[in-house]
Amino acid sequence: MSVKDGASLLRLVGELQDQKRFQELNWSGSFQDYLDVVAKNPKITRNAFQRIYDMIMEYGSDEFEDAKKRLTRYRFFSDQSFDGDDAIFGLEISLMRLVNFFKAAAKGYGTEKRVLLLHGPVGSSKSTIVRRLKRGMEHYSRTENGALYTFDWYLGELPEDGEIPADFYKVGLGTQLTGVAAQIGELTLSPGKVEHHREGPRGEWEHCPMNEEPLHLIPLEMRDRFLANFNEDRPPEEQIHIVGDLCPPCRYHQRELMRRYDGDWTKMARHIRVRRLVFSEQDRIGIGTFQPKDEKNQDSTELTGDINYRKIAIYGSDSDPRAFNFDGEFNIANRGIIEFIEMLKLDVAFLYDLLGASQEHKIKSKKFAQTDIDEVIIGHTNEPEYRRLENNEFMEALKDRTVRIDVPYITKLKDEIKIYERDFNSNKVLVHIAPHTLEMAAMWAVLTRLEEPKKANLTLMQKLKLYDGKSLPGFTEDNIKELRKEAQHEGMEGISPRYVQDKISNALVNYQQDGYINPFMVLNELESGLKNHPLITNEDERQSYRELLSVVKEEYTEIVKNEVQRAISADEEAIKRLCANYIDNIKAYTQHEKVINKFTGQTEEPDERLMRSIEKKIDIPDSRKDDFRREIMNYIGALAIEGKTFDYRTNERLHKALELKLFEDQKDSIKLTSLVSRVVDKDTQEKIDVVKARLVKNFGYNEQSATDVLNYVASIFARGDASE
Repeated sequence: MSVKDGASLLRLVGELQDQKRFQELNWSGSFQDYLDVVAKNPKITRNAFQRIYDMIMEYGSDEFEDAKKRLTRYRFFSDQSFDGDDAIFGLEISLMRLVNFFKAAAKGYGTEKRVLLLHGPVGSSKSTIVRRLKRGMEHYSRTENGALYTFDWYLGELPEDGEIPADFYKVGLGTQLTGVAAQIGELTLSPGKVEHHREGPRGEWEHCPMNEEPLHLIPLEMRDRFLANFNEDRPPEEQIHIVGDLCPPCRYHQRELMRRYDGDWTKMARHIRVRRLVFSEQDRIGIGTFQPKDEKNQDSTELTGDINYRKIAIYGSDSDPRAFNFDGEFNIANRGIIEFIEMLKLDVAFLYDLLGASQEHKIKSKKFAQTDIDEVIIGHTNEPEYRRLENNEFMEALKDRTVRIDVPYITKLKDEIKIYERDFNSNKVLVHIAPHTLEMAAMWAVLTRLEEPKKANLTLMQKLKLYDGKSLPGFTEDNIKELRKEAQHEGMEGISPRYVQDKISNALVNYQQDGYINPFMVLNELESGLKNHPLITNEDERQSYRELLSVVKEEYTEIVKNEVQRAISADEEAIKRLCANYIDNIKAYTQHEKVINKFTGQTEEPDERLMRSIEKKIDIPDSRKDDFRREIMNYIGALAIEGKTFDYRTNERLHKALELKLFEDQKDSIKLTSLVSRVVDKDTQEKIDVVKARLVKNFGYNEQSATDVLNYVASIFARGDASE
């Protein structure tokens, strides 16, 4: 391993830097330059709702059908190109409603005047959805399609005659002008944030505190003619709109400069520098977050800004916009998104600010007129707080301005598993996680969220399997649709993924000396933690969760029994021979022919005993055997027409039946039950080692977990033999 010195490491950093990209994100120019940019790409003037909707749609979507219901999966919420740890699974219906809200708002249909409220139980991904939107906006603002701009004011003197050098508007170049304008100092800028160093009393730039759209600089009385000229001969999707007016500090600067130039707007515009804006929650640019605190230490100025008392001495009045900090969460989130954490826990005084912010897109700062804002307002809350809002007759105005979207727990097993696989995988966890460990934990979590089916012949486990896309005899997609419709509150109660994640972590720590964890270790952790679960106060509820753990253990037993059976019967040649024998017999049976015995050469009747012994393994009743056999033969015939050869692996049910039949034929010769005894003969041990190797290779076990599974399944068969 070579030792790197500081110089070489410094060069490496320099080589990794993308200077061109940096320059793109720090573009700046005159107001005229910006108008040229707008003429080429009117999309940069979009409002916040249009931008967030376009951002989501840029990632694309997939259409799929679930229980005869057409759904859309938006790739933005699971895309790994940014913030992969916050990928969202299994909430397609809630996310479809969310995107439809943004779509209607982007088109100006009215939802842009509403507060979006995500409502659901703890740990149901409400804050994750908002966090993903915020990270997405940060990422999108750094792309070409997501570019947006704001402006700065030059408050010094400019020469009356002669052109201003182009470098004057370039951030960080510190261009010097002649005459009075030589007071301009060195300028520096990080993406989206202005800093300035003055060399003289008049040479400074001041950024717009609310990062406004530069077109707001066009006076109201000029806008109609400007827009008519700009939008002429442009299709509707390329037309621009100017909504809102300048914030108080920018109105002040514009007014003073217009007075300086006797109302000459073009001369005033020379004091404008337009620059690229990049959203950043850390720098408080375009993304705001507000959460409840102690009422004594929090007031509404956190939302709308506060007086700067040091500057009152300079400017002489607390109503001078230069003596006010427009840095509340509403101010800094302008053009982007603001999140209200646990929104309904806020004091009523804060909720009043939401009324004007949502309906009129205006906020009221102390000592100033209402100020226009352009931002997406999203809050999230839990069930108890929402019930309190519903029962509060004094909050009718807020309820009327709120669009609620329910975000329930996941009720599909495969989606719940993805959550745990994201956090507990071989890249993040050094301890081996035995197959089905995460699956069983997820299965229990989902079972706690499901409502008991009203159908007497359906268990909760069967309902879980139907929701997960499994097929059960006697149930159709219409039945699944009916089950979902009758469950009014499903997914709004139950165990949170956080609890399961905590217990998996406990198991990894407690059993790390064993080198692996298995489902029983995690299920035992889940059970032991129930007595101290802070959200379970009802003993009956706690007992029902324990009973569901027993159901999961039974399901796991069946799964590993089947896996060991498949490992024992994984002799490909033996399965092929058995399959060929079965196909020969059902072919003769369906065509009313006889089978030729390969050893004697004599013709015989089809072997009904063989055929039924295979079909019974997958619960084909005697009354359905003819249909099943014809189904197989029709499938083989269709393949033959296409020039393809039948492979038993393509028919899952037949494959399973053949494996089970072969296992039944071979289990006595392998003597798996001898594992529970202390003495194993050499021949049996060799066969067991082969099975163990198959479990490791084909099913993902390691040496130790495979041994434990074989011992567990062997003990089950031993108990079965004893009972017989």
